[in-house]
Amino acid sequence: MRQARVLGVRVDCVDMDGALARIESFVDGGGRHQVATVNPEFVMRAGEDREFARVLESAHLCLADGSGVVWAARRQGCVLSGPVTGVDLIPPLAALCARRKFRLFLLGAAPGVADDLAQRLRAQHPGLHVAAHSGSPEPSADEETVGRIAAERPQVLMVAYGAPKQELWIDRVAGRLGGVSVAIGVGGAFDYLTGRVPRAPSWMRSAGMEWLFRLARQPWRIRRMVVLPAFALRVLRARS
Repeated sequence: MRQARVLGVRVDCVDMDGALARIESFVDGGGRHQVATVNPEFVMRAGEDREFARVLESAHLCLADGSGVVWAARRQGCVLSGPVTGVDLIPPLAALCARRKFRLFLLGAAPGVADDLAQRLRAQHPGLHVAAHSGSPEPSADEETVGRIAAERPQVLMVAYGAPKQELWIDRVAGRLGGVSVAIGVGGAFDYLTGRVPRAPSWMRSAGMEWLFRLARQPWRIRRMVVLPAFALRVLRARS
């Protein structure tokens, strides 16, 4: 599997179909696997946070989440049709789980959000076994959360605590997740898929302008998006 290094962070040259195929093979092969959806904020934070960088490096699959990372990876020869975001990954992955009878667990977001999404996914995919829990990334909540997951025996776990909490949580409890073959950090995907937060129109997503729509709807994101110009400049300098 071809890879790129975006300011030192590994990005696998995998599109949506490839990601689904890899996740399916992880479940079929057993063992424990972490999947990270890498966006520019991940890359910039990894440059300052050694523990976060370590977790990303140890992940079994690092997907290009966001047009900025896709652009940077393409500059190194990665053939990518577009980003693979957590919110875009969940619907086809749920369909895969329903078809293959993989058990799915949704963890995170505000109370009730994961349960709402689980109900929607069951309606869309009859026969899908999916459970949910809001949980918390705090260590004090680990015993209850791990217990709930163990009771449901999922093969696929989606964690929506936001970065870097979700990636660090998965790494911390990996040895206690029993039969979970794949754990994926999906950020705010549950909120988008339940309609609590609207997504940008498809044309804006295709043009790589979803960040602008999010900023207009949620001005507080400016604190996070200030990293984007610095990210772009560093990528350009790295390849000059």
